[in-house]
Amino acid sequence: MRNGGMEMSIEVELKHIGKMFGSFRASDDINLTVEKGQLVGLLGPSGSGKTTILRMIAGLEMPDEGDILIGGRRVNDLPPGKRGIGFVFQNYALFRHLTVRENIAFGLKVQNQPAVESRARVDELIDLIGLKEFGNRYPMQLSGGQRQRVAFARALAPQPELLLLDEPFAAIDAKVRKELRQWLRQTIHQLGVTSIFVTHDQDEAVEAADAILIVSQGRIEQSGTPVEIYQHPQTPFVADFIGESVHVPDYTIFKGFGNGEGTHEGIIRPEFLEVGADARELLMPLAAERGIVRGTYFRGNNIQVDIEVRGQLLRAWRSLEKRPLREGDEALVLIHRIYSFAHGQTQIIENQAKREDSVVI
Repeated sequence: MRNGGMEMSIEVELKHIGKMFGSFRASDDINLTVEKGQLVGLLGPSGSGKTTILRMIAGLEMPDEGDILIGGRRVNDLPPGKRGIGFVFQNYALFRHLTVRENIAFGLKVQNQPAVESRARVDELIDLIGLKEFGNRYPMQLSGGQRQRVAFARALAPQPELLLLDEPFAAIDAKVRKELRQWLRQTIHQLGVTSIFVTHDQDEAVEAADAILIVSQGRIEQSGTPVEIYQHPQTPFVADFIGESVHVPDYTIFKGFGNGEGTHEGIIRPEFLEVGADARELLMPLAAERGIVRGTYFRGNNIQVDIEVRGQLLRAWRSLEKRPLREGDEALVLIHRIYSFAHGQTQIIENQAKREDSVVI
């Protein structure tokens, strides 16, 4: 694989991995590669199998089929402590009876690192996580975000080849979670350590990860950069899972998208819609059709409008600066484009009626 024209080495590779728990197939022919220095997100709903993949890489679960390679070395038969991995748990897993410094130094102590080198490494990491004045405090004296930073530093202390993080922000409140994932991305890139994290939060994956692997029912549905996956979903599941999508069983019912014959599955995102209180708010009113507002919801920087068009409930975003719409109002809806999955392929279909609309206001 290439990044910015440079050849990148592969740090982690999974080849045809399979895992059963009784009669349940948790991993089904998993194939993935992670390039050295990347921060990769395993994203999927609860029960999709993403954490099982992470635990198999860590050596906490054993695959029934396939090979796991780290740094080009097959590690299937190696215990977790021999794989060169640092692991950050969802619930921090810090030792309550140890101070911040002692928690960070724990892995170094297990490795019998000389005391002078251990102190220098702990000093370096405390400075990295911005908790220089908290070294002698205990975990219960820290906030959730501070505790997770300590857990991150403890995992990094032995200088692992690979860092694994299992839902690292799940136990932290929303505002701190956003700040922490931005900090994590910057720190990972600063250190250059290859990292994989598990999350069910798409915003988290999109903001933090260099690459995302979408996992569903034990399989990888799609992999790529956040932009690639958002703009070019390859399956109905990915298009439905990423973004604020609405599934429509037959998009040909809408003006500009066919003659109504046959059934064509599609996905419509809020940014694909334009909602106008009247024709003056739309550049191409003749290409629009009428709908009924079924609900409006304040979303901070915009208003979410749920609107029924031809019996299908759609979702759109509307500027706060425009005239408010209320439940029961009639409005004009212009559908600019739709994701289609006809014939097993993903494609974006543009509204043909826009070409016929010569009225520009």
